[in-house]
Amino acid sequence: MITLPRFYPILDSFCFSGTEGLLGAAIQLTRSGVQIVQYRNKSGDAARMLVEARELRQLFLYSEGTSTTKLIMNDRADLCLAAEFDGVHVGQDDLSPESARKIVGADRWLGVSTHNPEQVREAVTTSADYIAIGPVFGTVSKANPDPVVGLEGVRAARRLTKLPLVAIGGITRENCRPVIEAGADSVAVISDLIREPGKSAEEFLRILG
Repeated sequence: MITLPRFYPILDSFCFSGTEGLLGAAIQLTRSGVQIVQYRNKSGDAARMLVEARELRQLFLYSEGTSTTKLIMNDRADLCLAAEFDGVHVGQDDLSPESARKIVGADRWLGVSTHNPEQVREAVTTSADYIAIGPVFGTVSKANPDPVVGLEGVRAARRLTKLPLVAIGGITRENCRPVIEAGADSVAVISDLIREPGKSAEEFLRILG
C-alpha cells in the first residue's frame, strides 16, 4: 500500500494566467518541499496539456536533481505516460479505473474520485492505490460541483476503506486539521494555493505536521 503525504496540492491550469503563471506557481511549490503535485487541465487541449506537463516534470527534476515529488496527471492516462508522470487520477466521468490501470501499468499510482458511499465501495473493488472523497466543503474550483459531503462524509468513507484517503473540496489552511481528524490521510488543495502558492504550501505543511 502506498503512503500519501498529508498535503496534496493540485495545480489547475484554469486558475492561472497561462502556462507562465502555472509554472511560476510550480516553482514556488518546489521551494516549499511538497512531496506530491497533481496537474489538472480541463480545457481538452491535449497538445497544450502535454507541453505543460513536460515542463512541470523538467522543472521538478531541475529543482531536485532526481525528483522526489510524485507528479500525478488528472484524467488522462495517455498523457501520464507521454509526460512520464508518476500516476493518474480519474473521476467518475473519466476513463474507468481498470482501463486507466491497463494504460499506466502496475507501477504508477492510480487515484479515483468518489462523492458518496456507493462510489467508495465501488472504488475499493478496483486496483486504485488511493481514493478521494469530496467535496468536503463548498468549492469554486468546479462549475457543477457534486453535493457537499461534509466531515461526516469523510468519516463514512474512512469506515468503508483501508486505502489511503484524500479529502478534497473547499479545504483551506483554516479548516484542514478537522478533515485529517475525521479520517483523511491527505488533503487536496486547489483554491487556497492560487494567490501565494509557496507561502500557502509552507503553512499547510506546518499545520498538518
